[in-house]
Amino acid sequence: MMRSDAPPLVSVEGAALAYRGRPALRGLDLTLVRGTTLALLGPNGAGKTSLIRLLAGRLAPDAGSVRILAGDPHADRATRKRIGFVPQEIALYPRLTVAENLDVFARLAGLKRGERRGAVAAAIGRCALAEVAGRLVATLSGGYQRRVNIAVSLLSEPDLILLDEPTQGVDLDARASIHTVLAGLRAGGAGLVISTHDFSEAERLADRVAILADGQIRLEGALAALMRPLEAAPPEHEAVLESPPDAAAEAALRRSGFSPLTGDARFWRADHGAAGGLDGAALLAALRISGVPVAEIRVRRPGLETLYRDSLADRPGLESAA
Repeated sequence: MMRSDAPPLVSVEGAALAYRGRPALRGLDLTLVRGTTLALLGPNGAGKTSLIRLLAGRLAPDAGSVRILAGDPHADRATRKRIGFVPQEIALYPRLTVAENLDVFARLAGLKRGERRGAVAAAIGRCALAEVAGRLVATLSGGYQRRVNIAVSLLSEPDLILLDEPTQGVDLDARASIHTVLAGLRAGGAGLVISTHDFSEAERLADRVAILADGQIRLEGALAALMRPLEAAPPEHEAVLESPPDAAAEAALRRSGFSPLTGDARFWRADHGAAGGLDGAALLAALRISGVPVAEIRVRRPGLETLYRDSLADRPGLESAA
């Protein structure tokens, strides 16, 4: 058990950062304790990667402070050794085996010869890589390569592990394996910060979430507390169209409370309660009568994606939940 007077694992106070005069983070505050997983959510350019780089000590804030166990990760090498960083890109030597990669990175991390063998074996075990330890990284699937990427970050037994899109581009089985690894790290007492665009991943892994936009935290807190008000909320409706709507069909969708989802004009969603209280069948019939080429209506309970959309709506100020 952590002593009540022990410093938090992560403490960010008023952190600001700009690139070439363009703000990336704007007075951001954040605290995280050991044994907790924080999911960072937000659109591209929201500041997620900038925050992770500050936490990793790769950058120093222009204003404010970043502390990991009360140490400055940018200025203090000993503090940086307590941090594991897993980049979005695969950062491995493809012509070396898994074990050889880990040995090289253990050397780069400053581990002595007598420490390296045990550290490599421990990382292989924690990431379930024993069956591929002797294979060249270039011959591995994307999921295995990402697990090796994670294993590299564990060689110094870090207290904090930072992961930038750890399951990007992998299949469902590989994703499940990576999730198992991450859950094991949290259970072992490490703190995890995971930047992701995957709402189901965040719901599965995270104790806390922070939603960023324009360099600020729009919503932050314990996931269970943030989700609790949605338990009694009306269901959401998603309209799947056979083809993009014409002007008349688009107007009918908007009158029924639907808004387009980004990326595909065939998908429209009505926020909880916005579809006039109609059930899926009645809504489908009403839209078809109005000339909307709707193929189906999907009904679902509001979840983290609902919180995300609501927090990114045009509302000033920051919010949090304990």
